[in-house]
Amino acid sequence: MNNGSARMGRATVTEVTDEPAGSISRRQFLRTTALLAGGVVAGRAVAGEMTHGGHEMNPAAGQGAMPAAPSLPDGPPMMDHASMGNGASEYGSMIFMEGHHMPTGMVIEPPGSPADHEVDYQVFDIDVRIIEHEILPGVKVHMFAFNGSVPGPVFNVTEGDWIKVNFLNNTEEMHTIHWHGVNVPYTMDGVPMLNQDPVHPGHTFVYRFQAKPAGTHWYHCHWGTPLHMGHGMHGAFIIQRKHERLKEQYPYTREYTLMLEAWDTHFAREEMNGLLEGMKQVNTLMAQGRLDPMTHGFFRSYEEFVAAYKSGKYVPPYLESRSSGIPIRPNFFGINGKAHPATSALRIKKDEWIRVRLINASGESYHLHLHGHDFFWVAQDGHDLPMPLKLNTVHVEPGGTYDIMIHGDNPGYWAFHDHQGSHARNNGIYPGGMVTMLAYEDFEPTYRPAVSVDQ
Repeated sequence: MNNGSARMGRATVTEVTDEPAGSISRRQFLRTTALLAGGVVAGRAVAGEMTHGGHEMNPAAGQGAMPAAPSLPDGPPMMDHASMGNGASEYGSMIFMEGHHMPTGMVIEPPGSPADHEVDYQVFDIDVRIIEHEILPGVKVHMFAFNGSVPGPVFNVTEGDWIKVNFLNNTEEMHTIHWHGVNVPYTMDGVPMLNQDPVHPGHTFVYRFQAKPAGTHWYHCHWGTPLHMGHGMHGAFIIQRKHERLKEQYPYTREYTLMLEAWDTHFAREEMNGLLEGMKQVNTLMAQGRLDPMTHGFFRSYEEFVAAYKSGKYVPPYLESRSSGIPIRPNFFGINGKAHPATSALRIKKDEWIRVRLINASGESYHLHLHGHDFFWVAQDGHDLPMPLKLNTVHVEPGGTYDIMIHGDNPGYWAFHDHQGSHARNNGIYPGGMVTMLAYEDFEPTYRPAVSVDQ
């Protein structure tokens, strides 16, 4: 897995020029609005223990089993709820500050959770950077990545733990983290402009919450979700029960976490090129205090947005005259950042039980089929099923998590794959994509598997 140790604070990617005829790309839009922000628009203030699925995430003070984000600088500018809002219990958006300018290095501490001295936090440092990620030999794509890996590091914590995450934005784009399936205070939920500002370049946002409920969960960026979440910014968040009831019925000795993914490499290049080019200009204007929130499409209310549209001051980007209409058509599918034959096998021994946590980090639906075995579907979205089901194919819907138990009762090498044939291809070539295998470790095979990349 690519650890992405080199930081790319001002990364660029190869220029893409094949834009739809007669359309305005996101790149052109941001360039145009950035220029407008310096003139017309800015003059009008808007009214109002896993070895699969990424490195395991350990506390900053712990073992350090993964490449850590850089330490926070001494004495960074701090923006807490008292200085951000109208009192100790609420705060408003910094987006609407005059000039829309927040200095690089700011640390944002939202209200809603206990302070450091009130509970014993497990502290994690995580950042986002741009890396060149290899899906397969010969297929490298620039992606947003948590701590330099796709998927991001695995958080493995215990139910009831208090969690503190220092999230540093090392890109020129804005981001958040949404803790999918974890019951956090609403100020920590990571939905931009609903319960927090997007995290600006060079800023750190501090998430604090208690790990609950137990089960298989995940985390992802919720800003520009089709590009950011779908193309790199996702990872597993496992909350272990203090007493795991399922282990009594299925005494598993190993567990695997599989992030199921879909990538459109053309969409990723086009969108990232546009964002990087446009955001450089936007960030320059922001640093000069000449950026208007309307440039980003930020409004204090729906009524304010409607008024800006009707007055002609703002043209929504979804209109035919503005939208580039870039479709999303995934051409590569994968597991834990890789497509077959680069995927890692699930290992098992005869008579062993293993637990497999399936997390759908894409917008596609999958049907995972295991050859040679039935398995037990025991949990969904972190919650144990009241009556586990015995299956050989399990559906995995977008955003969902599904836990299955496999018993090693049929030694051999067995395919484990999405039964939708179009998801088992690499850029239209079969076999590939979402395919791996269940491999027994303690038997003498009469036929050894080889690698096929074109059938």
